[in-house]
Amino acid sequence: MGLYDREYIHNRTAGSVRESGSVYEEPTVRTEADLAQFVKTTYQLFAASCLAGAAGAYVGMGMVQTISQWYIGLVILEFALLFGLYMTKRKPGLNMAMLFGFTFMTGITLTPLLAAVGMGVVAQAFFLTAVIAGGLSLYAMQSTRDFSSWGKPLMIALIILVVGSLVNLFLGSPLLQVIIAGAGALLFSFMIIYDTQMIIRGAFATPVEAAIAIYLDVLNLFISLLQILGIFGSDD
Repeated sequence: MGLYDREYIHNRTAGSVRESGSVYEEPTVRTEADLAQFVKTTYQLFAASCLAGAAGAYVGMGMVQTISQWYIGLVILEFALLFGLYMTKRKPGLNMAMLFGFTFMTGITLTPLLAAVGMGVVAQAFFLTAVIAGGLSLYAMQSTRDFSSWGKPLMIALIILVVGSLVNLFLGSPLLQVIIAGAGALLFSFMIIYDTQMIIRGAFATPVEAAIAIYLDVLNLFISLLQILGIFGSDD
Protein backbone atom coordinates (compact mmCIF):
# COMPACT_ATOMS: atom_id res chain seq x y z
CA MET A 1 0.00 0.00 0.00
CA GLY A 2 1.30 3.46 -0.91
CA LEU A 3 1.52 6.41 1.41
CA TYR A 4 -1.93 7.56 0.33
CA ASP A 5 -4.65 4.94 0.09
CA ARG A 6 -7.31 6.40 -2.21
CA GLU A 7 -9.76 3.55 -1.56
CA TYR A 8 -9.52 4.13 2.18
CA ILE A 9 -10.18 7.84 1.73
CA HIS A 10 -13.27 7.23 -0.39
CA ASN A 11 -14.77 4.61 1.91
CA ARG A 12 -13.84 5.94 5.36
CA THR A 13 -16.68 6.99 7.64
CA ALA A 14 -16.43 9.70 10.28
CA GLY A 15 -14.08 8.68 13.08
CA SER A 16 -13.76 9.39 16.74
CA VAL A 17 -13.52 12.46 18.98
CA ARG A 18 -10.14 13.73 20.16
CA GLU A 19 -9.02 14.70 23.63
CA SER A 20 -9.39 18.39 22.94
CA GLY A 21 -12.83 18.23 21.33
CA SER A 22 -11.94 17.96 17.65
CA VAL A 23 -14.00 15.57 15.53
CA TYR A 24 -12.65 13.55 12.65
CA GLU A 25 -14.99 14.60 9.90
CA GLU A 26 -15.81 12.76 6.71
CA PRO A 27 -12.80 13.69 4.57
CA THR A 28 -13.30 15.41 1.26
CA VAL A 29 -12.05 13.52 -1.77
CA ARG A 30 -8.52 14.74 -2.55
CA THR A 31 -6.07 13.85 -5.27
CA GLU A 32 -2.75 12.33 -4.30
CA ALA A 33 -1.05 15.65 -5.05
CA ASP A 34 -3.53 17.47 -2.79
CA LEU A 35 -2.87 14.98 0.01
CA ALA A 36 0.88 15.34 -0.39
CA GLN A 37 0.53 19.12 -0.05
CA PHE A 38 -1.81 18.69 2.93
CA VAL A 39 0.71 16.47 4.73
CA LYS A 40 3.58 18.84 3.88
CA THR A 41 1.65 21.84 5.23
CA THR A 42 0.63 19.91 8.35
CA TYR A 43 4.20 19.04 9.29
CA GLN A 44 5.44 22.53 8.48
CA LEU A 45 2.84 23.87 10.93
CA PHE A 46 3.81 21.18 13.44
CA ALA A 47 7.48 22.19 13.22
CA ALA A 48 6.57 25.86 13.58
CA SER A 49 4.36 25.00 16.56
CA CYS A 50 7.28 23.22 18.23
CA LEU A 51 9.41 26.33 17.72
CA ALA A 52 6.65 28.49 19.22
CA GLY A 53 6.43 26.15 22.21
CA ALA A 54 10.21 26.25 22.64
CA ALA A 55 10.11 30.05 22.47
CA GLY A 56 7.46 30.09 25.18
CA ALA A 57 9.59 27.83 27.38
CA TYR A 58 12.65 30.03 26.79
CA VAL A 59 10.72 33.15 27.79
CA GLY A 60 9.12 31.38 30.75
CA MET A 61 12.39 30.14 32.23
CA GLY A 62 13.21 33.74 33.09
CA MET A 63 10.09 34.14 35.24
CA VAL A 64 9.38 30.72 36.73
CA GLN A 65 8.25 32.05 40.12
CA THR A 66 5.75 34.43 38.53
CA ILE A 67 4.38 31.65 36.33
CA SER A 68 4.05 29.35 39.33
CA GLN A 69 2.04 32.01 41.19
CA TRP A 70 -0.31 32.53 38.23
CA TYR A 71 -0.23 28.93 37.04
CA ILE A 72 -3.96 28.14 37.27
CA GLY A 73 -4.87 31.32 35.40
CA LEU A 74 -2.30 30.60 32.69
CA VAL A 75 -3.60 27.06 32.25
CA ILE A 76 -7.14 28.41 31.89
CA LEU A 77 -5.84 30.84 29.25
CA GLU A 78 -4.09 27.95 27.50
CA PHE A 79 -7.33 25.97 27.26
CA ALA A 80 -9.19 29.08 26.12
CA LEU A 81 -6.69 29.50 23.29
CA LEU A 82 -7.11 25.82 22.35
CA PHE A 83 -10.88 26.23 22.29
CA GLY A 84 -10.48 29.39 20.22
CA LEU A 85 -8.18 27.54 17.83
CA TYR A 86 -10.82 24.93 17.05
CA MET A 87 -13.44 27.66 16.67
CA THR A 88 -11.29 29.50 14.11
CA LYS A 89 -9.55 26.56 12.41
CA ARG A 90 -11.06 27.47 9.01
CA LYS A 91 -10.44 31.20 9.23
CA PRO A 92 -7.13 31.99 7.49
CA GLY A 93 -4.83 34.28 9.44
CA LEU A 94 -6.80 34.08 12.66
CA ASN A 95 -6.26 30.32 12.89
CA MET A 96 -2.49 30.86 12.58
CA ALA A 97 -2.55 33.45 15.36
CA MET A 98 -4.52 31.10 17.61
CA LEU A 99 -2.27 28.14 16.76
CA PHE A 100 0.95 29.91 17.65
CA GLY A 101 -0.62 31.70 20.60
CA PHE A 102 -1.67 28.34 22.03
CA THR A 103 1.62 26.56 21.38
CA PHE A 104 3.59 29.50 22.81
CA MET A 105 1.43 29.29 25.95
CA THR A 106 2.10 25.54 26.27
CA GLY A 107 5.79 26.41 26.55
CA ILE A 108 5.04 29.03 29.20
CA THR A 109 3.01 26.65 31.36
CA LEU A 110 5.61 23.90 30.99
CA THR A 111 8.41 25.94 32.57
CA PRO A 112 7.69 25.09 36.25
CA LEU A 113 8.13 21.39 35.40
CA LEU A 114 11.25 22.10 33.32
CA ALA A 115 12.77 24.09 36.17
CA ALA A 116 11.90 21.37 38.70
CA VAL A 117 13.52 18.47 36.85
CA GLY A 118 16.63 20.30 35.61
CA MET A 119 18.15 20.74 32.16
CA GLY A 120 19.85 17.33 32.17
CA VAL A 121 16.50 15.55 32.47
CA VAL A 122 14.95 17.94 29.91
CA ALA A 123 17.66 17.04 27.39
CA GLN A 124 17.14 13.31 27.98
CA ALA A 125 13.36 13.61 27.65
CA PHE A 126 13.69 15.72 24.49
CA PHE A 127 16.01 13.15 22.88
CA LEU A 128 13.76 10.23 23.81
CA THR A 129 10.67 12.07 22.57
CA ALA A 130 12.31 12.86 19.24
CA VAL A 131 13.43 9.25 18.75
CA ILE A 132 10.11 7.70 19.81
CA ALA A 133 7.90 10.16 17.91
CA GLY A 134 10.04 9.97 14.78
CA GLY A 135 10.18 6.17 14.83
CA LEU A 136 6.46 5.75 15.46
CA SER A 137 5.56 8.26 12.75
CA LEU A 138 7.69 6.41 10.20
CA TYR A 139 6.08 3.14 11.30
CA ALA A 140 2.58 4.57 10.86
CA MET A 141 3.45 5.92 7.41
CA GLN A 142 4.90 2.62 6.18
CA SER A 143 2.62 0.13 7.93
CA THR A 144 -0.04 -1.73 5.94
CA ARG A 145 -2.17 -2.08 9.08
CA ASP A 146 -5.33 -0.03 9.48
CA PHE A 147 -5.28 1.80 12.84
CA SER A 148 -8.59 3.64 12.37
CA SER A 149 -10.33 1.38 14.91
CA TRP A 150 -8.01 2.64 17.68
CA GLY A 151 -9.87 5.93 18.09
CA LYS A 152 -12.51 4.89 20.62
CA PRO A 153 -10.22 2.72 22.83
CA LEU A 154 -7.64 5.52 22.92
CA MET A 155 -10.29 8.02 23.98
CA ILE A 156 -11.48 5.72 26.79
CA ALA A 157 -7.88 5.23 27.94
CA LEU A 158 -7.35 8.99 27.89
CA ILE A 159 -10.40 9.60 30.09
CA ILE A 160 -9.15 7.00 32.58
CA LEU A 161 -5.72 8.66 32.58
CA VAL A 162 -7.20 12.10 33.22
CA VAL A 163 -9.34 10.77 36.09
CA GLY A 164 -6.31 9.05 37.59
CA SER A 165 -4.30 12.27 37.36
CA LEU A 166 -7.05 14.23 39.10
CA VAL A 167 -7.28 11.64 41.88
CA ASN A 168 -3.52 11.80 42.42
CA LEU A 169 -3.72 15.57 42.83
CA PHE A 170 -5.34 14.81 46.19
CA LEU A 171 -3.36 11.66 47.05
CA GLY A 172 0.07 12.95 46.04
CA SER A 173 1.40 9.40 45.62
CA PRO A 174 4.81 9.19 43.86
CA LEU A 175 4.14 5.55 42.93
CA LEU A 176 0.78 6.40 41.37
CA GLN A 177 2.41 9.31 39.55
CA VAL A 178 4.99 6.96 38.03
CA ILE A 179 2.21 4.62 36.91
CA ILE A 180 0.22 7.50 35.42
CA ALA A 181 3.28 8.93 33.65
CA GLY A 182 4.20 5.50 32.27
CA ALA A 183 0.64 4.92 31.07
CA GLY A 184 0.66 8.41 29.53
CA ALA A 185 3.88 7.72 27.62
CA LEU A 186 2.39 4.50 26.25
CA LEU A 187 -0.98 6.08 25.43
CA PHE A 188 0.45 9.07 23.58
CA SER A 189 2.84 6.79 21.68
CA PHE A 190 -0.21 4.93 20.37
CA MET A 191 -1.88 8.26 19.61
CA ILE A 192 1.10 9.32 17.50
CA ILE A 193 0.66 6.17 15.40
CA TYR A 194 -3.09 6.71 15.12
CA ASP A 195 -2.99 10.42 14.31
CA THR A 196 -0.10 10.06 11.86
CA GLN A 197 -2.08 7.53 9.85
CA MET A 198 -5.18 9.71 10.03
CA ILE A 199 -3.13 12.65 8.71
CA ILE A 200 -1.64 10.80 5.75
CA ARG A 201 -5.06 9.35 4.89
CA GLY A 202 -6.77 12.71 4.79
CA ALA A 203 -8.99 12.25 7.85
CA PHE A 204 -8.57 15.84 9.08
CA ALA A 205 -10.44 18.76 7.58
CA THR A 206 -7.58 21.28 7.77
CA PRO A 207 -3.78 21.21 8.20
CA VAL A 208 -4.16 23.35 11.33
CA GLU A 209 -6.37 20.72 12.95
CA ALA A 210 -3.97 17.95 11.92
CA ALA A 211 -0.92 19.87 13.15
CA ILE A 212 -2.39 20.55 16.59
CA ALA A 213 -3.38 16.88 16.93
CA ILE A 214 0.16 15.61 16.41
CA TYR A 215 1.58 18.50 18.47
CA LEU A 216 -0.57 17.55 21.47
CA ASP A 217 0.47 13.90 21.15
CA VAL A 218 4.18 14.74 21.07
CA LEU A 219 3.88 17.37 23.82
CA ASN A 220 2.10 14.97 26.17
CA LEU A 221 4.63 12.22 25.42
CA PHE A 222 7.40 14.70 26.31
CA ILE A 223 5.66 15.67 29.56
CA SER A 224 5.17 12.01 30.52
CA LEU A 225 8.85 11.27 29.90
CA LEU A 226 9.86 14.36 31.88
CA GLN A 227 7.83 13.13 34.83
CA ILE A 228 9.24 9.60 34.67
CA LEU A 229 12.86 10.74 34.36
CA GLY A 230 12.34 13.46 36.93
CA ILE A 231 10.92 11.07 39.51
CA PHE A 232 13.60 8.41 39.03
CA GLY A 233 16.32 11.05 38.98
CA SER A 234 15.14 12.64 42.20
CA ASP A 235 17.00 12.17 45.46
CA ASP A 236 13.75 12.21 47.45
